[in-house]
Amino acid sequence: MSVINDEVNVGIVGASGYTGLELVKILINHPKFNLAYISNSEGGVMLSELHPSLSGVYECKVLKADIDEMAQECELVFLALPHKTAMAYVKPLIAKGIKVVDLSADYRLSQDIYEEYYCLHTDVENLSHAVYGLPELFRKELSSAKLVANPGCYPTSAILGLIPFMDKKVPYTPIIIDAKTGVSGAGKKLSESTHFVNAHENMFSYNPLVHRHAPEIAQKLGVDFDEVNFVPHLVPITRGMMSSMYIQVSDDFDAFELLDDFYKDEMHVRASKNPVDMKNVAGTNFCDIYVKQKGNILFISSAIDNLMRGASSQAVLNANIMMGIDENLGIPCIAYVP
Repeated sequence: MSVINDEVNVGIVGASGYTGLELVKILINHPKFNLAYISNSEGGVMLSELHPSLSGVYECKVLKADIDEMAQECELVFLALPHKTAMAYVKPLIAKGIKVVDLSADYRLSQDIYEEYYCLHTDVENLSHAVYGLPELFRKELSSAKLVANPGCYPTSAILGLIPFMDKKVPYTPIIIDAKTGVSGAGKKLSESTHFVNAHENMFSYNPLVHRHAPEIAQKLGVDFDEVNFVPHLVPITRGMMSSMYIQVSDDFDAFELLDDFYKDEMHVRASKNPVDMKNVAGTNFCDIYVKQKGNILFISSAIDNLMRGASSQAVLNANIMMGIDENLGIPCIAYVP
């Protein structure tokens, strides 16, 4: 591994997808990270061939992923890979002393829950060492982490919205999460549900009440899985996420004041007195949260960019913390309107 001009050399495995593209766009402008290695499963192409939007902006050769080569070039590697594929890279990279931010689900859950919802886990040793990458909850642990399990978009929006109020929730009452995401959340692989003709001017739920992100949300909230009623929806937009959540509370309190106080020192969470929307967080790492109380029912609404706060910008924020530099370096904070 090497550090040039006080820069930290980093790499990306899985540059072909949407999250890989967002990582590239963030890292080429990062003041401390030097993007030294970009790869996918096949290699042999130029980056602009994978992502024509980068033509004239940034160019390099995309390599076929090789663990020995990336270990020589990088101090930290981002894995923008599907579950199961990612853990095959984590084990040898950690053994070579390379820090890893994994954007897949491979290290987010306990072994038993992971294997129930995904597949057999082949790296149980590192599973126990992984730190869940929500800085607002685990910043101290992230500062000494070698492996970060970067949360996905659904858990990020739900956990950040709900966690301030868990002490007020009536025990063993339902948590209802009605979440909606843009089609980019499904990745580049085409399916019948993401086909343009089916997704355009359409909206539908999928895997209601049994989606595999539900146990991840429950685990981080510290509640029984049966309490979490999670229903994701696909909506006909490119990117963005909105989670509408409902819980029963027992105390009479000022919900906005509690929310605002909980995140008062957090730069990337904004408590809003008005209903939030997806355009105001597009292209940023912000999570905007709105709360409204009616009697003992609390409504919480959170908005994020699913490719940024739900994946790539959060991954870079975690990497900043892991490397002991200012966590806000290189993190986009100005929303754009497509």
